[in-house]
Amino acid sequence: MMIALGAVSVCGAAPTSVSGVVRDSSGAPQIGAEVQLLRPDLSVITSVYTNGKGRFVISSMLPGRYALKAMGASYLPSLRENVRARAGTVVNLTLNSLYEVMQWLPAQPRAVNVQKDDWAWTLRSAANRPLLRWLEDGPLVVVSDGSGAAPKLKARLMATGQDGTFGESGERFSASVEDTPSNSRELLARVDFAPNTDAGMESMLGFRQDLGFAGSVQSVAAVAIHPEVDGPDGPGMSEAAIRTSETMRMGDEFEAEVGSTQVLARLAEQSSDIVAAALPFATVNWRGGNSTVGYRMATFKPSSRRSDESQPSTWLPVFSVRNGKLALDHGLHQEFGWERRTDVSDMSVQVYSDNFQNPAIEAMGHFASGNSGRPVVTEALFDRGSNLLRTAGPNFSTTGMQATIERRLHGGNYVRVSYANGNALVMSAQQGPVDLTDILAAVHPRRAQTYSISLSGTLDGTGTRWRASYRWQPDDTVTEVAPYALDAAAPYLNMHLRQPIHMGREGSMGIEALLDVQNMLAEGYRPYLLSDGSLLVFAQDQRGFRGGLAFTF
Repeated sequence: MMIALGAVSVCGAAPTSVSGVVRDSSGAPQIGAEVQLLRPDLSVITSVYTNGKGRFVISSMLPGRYALKAMGASYLPSLRENVRARAGTVVNLTLNSLYEVMQWLPAQPRAVNVQKDDWAWTLRSAANRPLLRWLEDGPLVVVSDGSGAAPKLKARLMATGQDGTFGESGERFSASVEDTPSNSRELLARVDFAPNTDAGMESMLGFRQDLGFAGSVQSVAAVAIHPEVDGPDGPGMSEAAIRTSETMRMGDEFEAEVGSTQVLARLAEQSSDIVAAALPFATVNWRGGNSTVGYRMATFKPSSRRSDESQPSTWLPVFSVRNGKLALDHGLHQEFGWERRTDVSDMSVQVYSDNFQNPAIEAMGHFASGNSGRPVVTEALFDRGSNLLRTAGPNFSTTGMQATIERRLHGGNYVRVSYANGNALVMSAQQGPVDLTDILAAVHPRRAQTYSISLSGTLDGTGTRWRASYRWQPDDTVTEVAPYALDAAAPYLNMHLRQPIHMGREGSMGIEALLDVQNMLAEGYRPYLLSDGSLLVFAQDQRGFRGGLAFTF
């Protein structure tokens, strides 16, 4: 009787339906978006698509608990869990872009009854807004409800002190989270803030999806807020960049990468001086044996020469001022190259053509007491935290070549030697006090050469990872030769050390000491005395020091 009654109850359950509308964050209905009906374990039951008004209907389903996931082109998937399907259930879903997910500021005050952050499975903002989560068998999604299973998380906290970096106060606290649950997916996130400034912050968030033999896709968004940077329209500078790219492979011989970086920047909160640009890039390589022949086109030059993808500055461009307006340092770089790689050595040669627009020139300021420690900012961006100043030099074009030889040494150490030639901006010495406009009017391009040598490796026994490099260039040059070169050494003498202090079991946790010194000998300086008694020291790269501790758990 019990079995019979159970069968009657199940058979008698009236089918129900779930309907709703899929919109973007502005409220616009999304046509053709895919909506999946999922079981509580997030396995797919069925899929439907939205109509011309963004509406979807899933019918002929039994009452119970389900989850809904919406997906659309150029958006992150959105997940709604714990949906109770009854008669005529309505569930509306919102799709967000990666940039919209990055909107962490301004943070809203936390209410007393707000749910506590759950770092075991989701990444949240200071306002407890849910951001991103990995599904066990799916892509990165924006989560609106649910508890989910815990992925593998790797977090790092850093406390550093540094000097000579544009847009920073000399003291920073960093927090980064890296999620790598498998070899095919990766999530990068980082937040930096300066405790002694007025809400200065840098943050980035991105993900990479490996498509196996076909290639990969990647999206990264970075945001920086610099209240300590002064411009012609007043204090405060905000910038954001979104980089999307796709890598395509055809067999083992052919590989191509195409993408674009969308850039947006503004000076002062109420300023009308806004810069918006789309900067495309592309790379095509053909491999045959140990040799590779390729073509590369780039228009974006990041504000950091370091290739650490967890640093927001790696994804942000360089800005300065021209004629009292915010100027973006960009251009058109094209190169043809050849590379031969073996187990013990690597050799490459490239010929290139560059067209530079608004090339940034940087200087350290020592201002007269009458200026209250800061200049009258009309033709430059001035950072009150580091006393660094940026202005735009004249546009110019150049052609040149670069060659690199790298060899593996005993014990896993490497040596790298490079040469490049091409035009760079030079500044001639001037006698007596002059105005800043006169200094900038004398800047001009000139043919120059550069040589560099780099050594890197890991010391046996101590586990110390180190990198030392020296890049020589004529002292009167204030911009780099071949600035679009990949993996080029920074100007002059530089040293980087990373020393493990304590490691846990299987290297899963530990403490590391960090030391990074730039332009150690303070070379390439071009000093100028201004008419008001201030001193400006121009250089390709100002001397800087960064050190601290990293805790990994």
